[in-house]
Amino acid sequence: MEKTVSVNGREYRLLRLLGKGKGGYSYLAQSENGPVVVKQIHHEPCSYYQFGDKIAAEINDYRRLCTVGIAMPRMLEVDRQAERIVKEYIEGETVYELVARNALPPVCLEQVREMSALLRCAGLNIDWFPTNFIPRQGRLYYVDYECNEYSEEWNFENWGVRYWSRTLEFLAYEKGRL
Repeated sequence: MEKTVSVNGREYRLLRLLGKGKGGYSYLAQSENGPVVVKQIHHEPCSYYQFGDKIAAEINDYRRLCTVGIAMPRMLEVDRQAERIVKEYIEGETVYELVARNALPPVCLEQVREMSALLRCAGLNIDWFPTNFIPRQGRLYYVDYECNEYSEEWNFENWGVRYWSRTLEFLAYEKGRL
């Protein structure tokens, strides 16, 4: 993949697709200062989630999570017109990849439970799916910015934890992906 995109007049060379989420495509990109993530917002339908202004939501969610103290990649730049966000690249395997290999370090579960407690106190939930987390140098990072008002149904303990080990839900999801 040899494609260049512009964000506020700065050029980024897209190296590979990292993933597609409900709101956009995230690419590993090369900047003049090293690797970054460029997220391109998309407007594809999502049957289970309603969106408003996605760029405004990303900025607002990022600020809310920073206030709570969640470890995340820094938001480096936003291009509202092109609907692109540049953020710090956190290198490493996702929690999903580690669970699939049965290699998730126990400290990750400790740290995600700490995040859950912080977020519950702040009245927030995040997207607990393990593709959104990367452990790096002993610290667990949430690499998405999505957050929502707290709900017991969608908290880590009632929903997210189902995918943080080789549960029936995880294995069914994995089988459907292959």
